[in-house]
Order: sequence, then C-alpha cells, then structure tokens
Amino acid sequence: MPVQPSDETGAGQPSDATGTGLGRQPYDATGTGLVRTPSGVLVPAGIDPFHRTLHHVAPSGLIGRTSQTSGMTRVEAISGKTVGARNLWMGQTHVAASTASGDHHHGASETAIYVVSGHPVFVFLDVEDDEPVEHRIETGPGDYVFVPPFVPHREENPDPDTEAVVVIARTTQEAIVVNLDGLDWSGVELR
Repeated sequence: MPVQPSDETGAGQPSDATGTGLGRQPYDATGTGLVRTPSGVLVPAGIDPFHRTLHHVAPSGLIGRTSQTSGMTRVEAISGKTVGARNLWMGQTHVAASTASGDHHHGASETAIYVVSGHPVFVFLDVEDDEPVEHRIETGPGDYVFVPPFVPHREENPDPDTEAVVVIARTTQEAIVVNLDGLDWSGVELR
C-alpha cells in the first residue's frame, strides 16, 4: 500500500525499488499539477527529482564501453547510463589518420554529427537515381552532418597525420550500431 505524504513536499512517499528515487513521482497536494520541492520551489508534478537538475560529464567521465565499429572509437558522454537520459545519446567518435570505419547504420535513431577536428569523409550509397552511386561528403571543423535512420554509411579519415574527432548526438537513449558487410542496404532490417 502506498505511503501518503504528510505535506505537499512529498515527504514520506516511497522511493523506487533501487532506492535512488529515480522512479519517484512527487505528490501533488496542491491540485494544480505542481509540487513543492524541499527548497520551496513549485515544479511540475510529473518530473522526478533526478530530472530537475543539470548533469555535468567531464572528459574523464566518458565511457569507452559502447557499441563499436572497426576503424573508429566511440566514447559515451550523455546517455541513460551516464546521466539518466531517456531519449538522447551523445558522445565522441575518433577516427585515426588514414583509416576508414566499417560500414554500419544506427537503426531507427536519427544521428547528428558535429566535426570538431580533422577532415572526416562520410560515405553512403545514393540510391535515388537510375543507378546507385557511392557519394562522399567531405567535411572540416565546424561542419554538421545529418544521418537519417537506417542509412548505411561509413566514416573515413584520409589525412595521413591527423586524427578526426566528431561529436555525435542520437535520438535514442543508447548508441545503436549495426555493423554491415556493405553500403547496399541488403543488411538493413527495419525494426
């Protein structure tokens, strides 16, 4: 049986099973859709305490244990694991000099890429003409690239001396990476 709070702060309300309070829904004693925080501020009742604060991830907090593709290294910054994100994944990808990644796609996730350093090339198969044609997008620092869901592609770094670094944001909580044998869409399964 749920514990009813003794006041509008939600005191006495049970936390989630993990004891973290992440699943806790504040009690709305005001009937206005707002709850009073311990500091006295009124906030929307549906937002749990964990999602009412900013979260900082320093470079030392990046996680390397994420989905990988040959020829590149991804590190995770913002995700469900690191900050409790529900609908976003963000991190960095490093492509060594004179390297090409394997062909891959990111499932149903939309991906936005910001080029931090180097001159990476993004390669995909343009299938909108009479014949499929491999298309190359050459980029440099400050450029952005959008990768739609399920589009097979690869990253290349033709520079013989300089690593390419990009920041990636995806519309899924975790990094989805489906490695493929080619860019031709034959390995793409919509799920």
